[in-house]
Amino acid sequence: MGRKRIEPGKVRLTEVAALAGVSPITVSRFFRNPDTVSAGRRTRIESAAKELGYVPNLAARALASQRTEVIGVLIPSLTNNVFSDVLRGIYDAFEGSRYSIQLANTRYSVLQEERLLRLFLMQKPAGLIVTGLDQTAESRSIIQAADCPVVQIMEVGADPIDMMIGFSHVDACFAAISHLLAQGCRRIGFIGARMDPRVQRRLQGYQNAMKEAGLFDPRLIVTAPVPTSTTMGGSLFSDLLMKAPDLDAVFCANDDLALGVLFECQRRHIAVPEQVAIVGFNDLEFMAAAVPTLTSVRTNRYEMGRRAATMIMDAVEGRPVAQRVVDLGFEVIERQSSTLQRGTANPQPASGRASGTKW
Repeated sequence: MGRKRIEPGKVRLTEVAALAGVSPITVSRFFRNPDTVSAGRRTRIESAAKELGYVPNLAARALASQRTEVIGVLIPSLTNNVFSDVLRGIYDAFEGSRYSIQLANTRYSVLQEERLLRLFLMQKPAGLIVTGLDQTAESRSIIQAADCPVVQIMEVGADPIDMMIGFSHVDACFAAISHLLAQGCRRIGFIGARMDPRVQRRLQGYQNAMKEAGLFDPRLIVTAPVPTSTTMGGSLFSDLLMKAPDLDAVFCANDDLALGVLFECQRRHIAVPEQVAIVGFNDLEFMAAAVPTLTSVRTNRYEMGRRAATMIMDAVEGRPVAQRVVDLGFEVIERQSSTLQRGTANPQPASGRASGTKW
């Protein structure tokens, strides 16, 4: 007859220790940092905890240590492939460590972000990874009171709360427009949707490049506050053609929109790139698979997530953080949709240097 299972929550650490044949101190050390316990003892403790249904009391541990081993991660979307890549990097970096990830979706709402940050702060996280630089004054105050390492991801700026990793959206878009100008394009449109702060900065980069070239025309800008989609790309491109039928290129604030523009061009029998060149942003996988292949700005999303997690772990465990602000840069990957002069299908980065470079 098997051992009677004790009701979850009533099992004591000492009972796990007795069943595993180790000291309570060893069990406690195992749940704090498994790597400090030998492989044989780890196996026995894991088996005993599973048999007894023992679950460590994180709240009690937080009271004793003033910190849990939970890393709070706040992103604005769970369906956007851009953030899926970032999350994959974060999860891969924490794989095998003692830390667990608590994920929250702000849905691009600053009020939701404030609420979730308060919730995380109550749980005494070991660290926080938050998206962007545009926290409200209240959110920034909450983060500063968290008393744990914090990494802001997806951008770089002049006033980090603690640590930061990303790139300049302004410079990345400026580089994309500079590429189109170098191909001989002059009537370059801008299409954007949702218009969150990062897309707003891409619009700023577009305006900077067009004004510097003496070609800025507000009629070439079409945006929508609704969520982005491939269908939306086609619809916005149709609106843009009505305002500026003489356009010869279009920059899309993300790749979904760019694919929609390509489909609408094909529906209207508009030759790409001979009549209209197309450039997207993020360089998702389908950009290289489209026909014609689509030019895009490549961002290092997986590496961003992985290094953000590493920065958190180094800070929590007292190791020196080599760089507290990391600019990962970007690349303009040139493909068939915009190579009017060279006409090559081979991806070629305009530059692999960090953002901030003059183009």
